[in-house]
Amino acid sequence: MTTFTKVTTYANEPFTNFALEENKKAMEAAIAKVKTELGREYPLYIGAEKVVTEAKITSINPGNVDEVIGYVSKADQVLAEKAMGVALETFESWKKVPARERAEYLFRAAKLMRERKHEFSALMILESGKNYVEADVDTAEAIDFMEFYAREMIRLSEISETQPLTKIAGEDNNISYIPLGVGVIIPPWNFPLAICVGMTTAAVVSGNTVLLKPASTTPVIAHKFVALMQEVGLPAGVINFIPGSGAEVGDYLTTHPKTRFISFTGSKEVGLRINKLAADTVPGQIWIKRVVAEMGGKDGIVVDETADLEAAAAAIVASAFGFQGQKCSAGSRAIIVESVYDQVADKVVALTKQLQVGLPEDNFAAGPVIDKNSYNKILEYIEIGKQEGTLLVGGNKADGNGYYIQPTVFGDVSGKARIMQEEIFGPVLALAKAKDWQEAIAMYNDTEFGLTGSYFSTDEERIAEALETVHCGNLYINRKCTGALVGVHPFGGFNMSGTDSKAGGYDYLLLFTQAKMTSRKI
Repeated sequence: MTTFTKVTTYANEPFTNFALEENKKAMEAAIAKVKTELGREYPLYIGAEKVVTEAKITSINPGNVDEVIGYVSKADQVLAEKAMGVALETFESWKKVPARERAEYLFRAAKLMRERKHEFSALMILESGKNYVEADVDTAEAIDFMEFYAREMIRLSEISETQPLTKIAGEDNNISYIPLGVGVIIPPWNFPLAICVGMTTAAVVSGNTVLLKPASTTPVIAHKFVALMQEVGLPAGVINFIPGSGAEVGDYLTTHPKTRFISFTGSKEVGLRINKLAADTVPGQIWIKRVVAEMGGKDGIVVDETADLEAAAAAIVASAFGFQGQKCSAGSRAIIVESVYDQVADKVVALTKQLQVGLPEDNFAAGPVIDKNSYNKILEYIEIGKQEGTLLVGGNKADGNGYYIQPTVFGDVSGKARIMQEEIFGPVLALAKAKDWQEAIAMYNDTEFGLTGSYFSTDEERIAEALETVHCGNLYINRKCTGALVGVHPFGGFNMSGTDSKAGGYDYLLLFTQAKMTSRKI
């Protein structure tokens, strides 16, 4: 590689304004283009080899279940073992590539993705059920991750010059961050581009090689990313694309003696299983496997009586129902001081009633949930909610040839109710009363999770107390609890929400490297 991108100060990728007709038409054109490519078959990538299997994962449009997005080849344990062998071999050369050169692949991929932004977003609209804004934000975040992590790897590679160790006479002491080895990357379906890209490129730019096992509901957008990395010239075998069953391929690779780390984003249950399996040392294993796990959330917004109630209600609805509540950061609880509870509840219900449910490609505010299993689980929780609280709005299936559910709000819910304690991952919001702001914070903290939260108040003393005592990885004051930006809001949670990885922050690449200190007598 002879020419390098000029490295400028990092800045977030701007979001597209779809109120402008030309932007709306550009997205419509991108959707039309992607529709001409539906129903294709996609291979595995093991090193330089394209592998087509008889067994396939069928990706469907959750908003129109008659529409097949694509048929993706499916790895088994034999192919997973083959991919591991290739990744191990490739690691020996990839780890020697200078950090600046590794970063350049990310810069080039970010540039191409930026040029084709609507094309990536359009595929997500069809494969995951996001509306225009949610898909656009997802693609922007993917670009941000590549831009940010490329700069981070350059920074870490220069740390002995920019942040030298304490000098002593007669020694030259340095620290460097070297890669770990082969990692297994298991991203989620709810940010099928951004988190997939972030997890994968963080590992790769750090000098590791990876086995990428995307979510089975959104494998086509993951394939599009892998194809992009091939296009910019990333050496074969650095990213090995092996969609497959979690029970078969995921468990096999998690317990593999040559797996050095597992990076996972998904449910609490699967994350805990991975952590448990990875903790067992197997014959031939010479390290403690590292697990980076971003898991669930039961996030909430606390509103006291001094708050701007209009702003609070708007944030509650945006946090609860953005992408149908299918975010680990979704605000599925709102805990409101009783003196303003009725006012806030009325405003929340009014705003929720304005959310129209429909086909994502037509850019409705609310779309489908991801698949039939989620659909059935959410409907079961709605029935539980009808026993645990007062149904204020929604509460049923919605029309459409897909997995549509009405945005649903329950009021007067006990803090100990299941719909206040368990992650539903759908368009279901529970409202609870607190006698005062201190009790509201205590109710917020009464959960096994600790990912995101918001506190609405105009009282500075209370805000100071909230900043200290609200126990979550990402706490926001007087704004919604979703929408973390790379480099601005490093993301990761406490307790059963995971290992507090702080994705998109200055600590993240340390999870994919190990620090080597060298000392030379002079």
